[in-house]
Amino acid sequence: MMDPTGRLARFAQALAAPTRLRIVALLRGRALCVNALAGQLDVTQGAVSQHLRVLRDAGIVVSEKRGYFVHYRLNEDALAAWRQEMEKLLDVKQGPCQGAGTKCTGKRRRAKASRDVRT
Repeated sequence: MMDPTGRLARFAQALAAPTRLRIVALLRGRALCVNALAGQLDVTQGAVSQHLRVLRDAGIVVSEKRGYFVHYRLNEDALAAWRQEMEKLLDVKQGPCQGAGTKCTGKRRRAKASRDVRT
């Protein structure tokens, strides 16, 4: 089983492409086939299919065969779980090291100082 930060990273990677974000927006509240998505996005069906594969692999969308066509819809359960994990991650009440799935030593690492460049 993947830790919460790994799941969050996987979702974030899947949503990192603007076209995939547009697909998610189009799928809110309705299911659409590849052809309908391609027409609204003004991209090829092949490109939409590749984006949908990434979204499906991350669990963001699910597919459903309807006759000759495959329709895609948002996976509301996965999105609700992602939303909860993001809220936990960003909750300032939990402190800097709680709920992130990582160890916290209480020490801050200092960033390397950049070298002075003299002109």
